[in-house]
Amino acid sequence: MGPEPLPGHTEWISGRTGGAALDPAERVTLDESINLAFLVVLEAMTPAERVAFILHDVFCHPFTDIADILGRTPAACRQLASSARRRVRAARPSTTPATARSADVIRDFKQAWEAKDITALVGLLDPDATATGDGGGLATTFLHPIHGDEQIAHAWAEIARRKPGNMTFLERTVNGQPGLVAEQDGAIVTVFAFDITDDRIKHIWVVRNPEKLRHWATG
Repeated sequence: MGPEPLPGHTEWISGRTGGAALDPAERVTLDESINLAFLVVLEAMTPAERVAFILHDVFCHPFTDIADILGRTPAACRQLASSARRRVRAARPSTTPATARSADVIRDFKQAWEAKDITALVGLLDPDATATGDGGGLATTFLHPIHGDEQIAHAWAEIARRKPGNMTFLERTVNGQPGLVAEQDGAIVTVFAFDITDDRIKHIWVVRNPEKLRHWATG
């Protein structure tokens, strides 16, 4: 299980997305709100934490109103929001590379992946990197998270070896950030989202669940 990846309006090229430019402050807010890692943190919250956090921190409702909704005291709701906030802070990378640099890292990863260059792949991955797959029981993917740079590199080289001849890997915006997709016979069959910290790939989300790829049908 996991969040649903959302397509951007355009592919990214040289770290720049097409279309109208956004105000930098607006870009930061948008990236934070739809970042896949942030959505994962939301899913990890308890329902009460999620409600308190979203209503207070996002929609600015007072805790007295939230207390009526949750059937708890305002103080308890304040504690729930505080707990949720700690989850978000803990999950946020210590440094966030610029989108252009993230695009460069993922482009290098794509090239190394297609070349089945395990040494280059390892060099782009954090030593403690993890990769998780979501097939939703409807598409084949790895059942358990893969841990470690070398294990991921070997797994991705194997994916490249088994890739059908009619499948191509493309650079696309995924949840506001540079990502990759696998296209087969004109349809997006897999979306790859990345969490990059200090110019190394820290986490890869592989979404193959067709129910979560419906927004990509025309992407």
